[in-house]
Amino acid sequence: MNRRPFPAAALALALAVALAFSAPALAQTPEEQAAIDAEEALLAEEEARLAAEEAAVADAAPVRDPNAPDPAPAHPELRPVLEQFGGREGLDAIMETFMAGMLADDTLRPFFENADQARVKRQLAEQFCVILGGDCTYSGRDMKSSHAGLNINRAHFNRLVEVLQDAMNQHDVPFGAQNQLLAKLAPMHREVVER
Repeated sequence: MNRRPFPAAALALALAVALAFSAPALAQTPEEQAAIDAEEALLAEEEARLAAEEAAVADAAPVRDPNAPDPAPAHPELRPVLEQFGGREGLDAIMETFMAGMLADDTLRPFFENADQARVKRQLAEQFCVILGGDCTYSGRDMKSSHAGLNINRAHFNRLVEVLQDAMNQHDVPFGAQNQLLAKLAPMHREVVER
């Protein structure tokens, strides 16, 4: 059987007739329309909230350049050194002192006063814990991505190390333990210092 295609004009006419007959059934009372509008507004608000939540999760995900050096290379042989820092709890306490020192320092304050300080402290403690052979997971980004665009120079980096040493001293971390951590952190200046 040879079928001919349905002409487009006939299809358009059929749709117009169907809509004309169904239009009265689609009419709403003002109360019904108000309820529909309120429900649509709630749905739009919920969609916006979910979109913002998804964006926040995407922003929170660490960005690591696959070509960048590991920002938290594990050194299981340094596990005894971690204990000299007081374990993870000791690192958390040191990070509190460290952040306070950076915020009190005129050179370093501009880099940290508007940062998410709780996140910075947590990620530094994670990073140091992993480096010192602890059972921690580093949730941050690689050093190059984390510090891009901050225009950190060698003097900034050196001052940060001095403030870190002060914080470790305040927590009675032995000098030898400090040096073992600093020896692992020092090469990171290549990814942090931009000028």
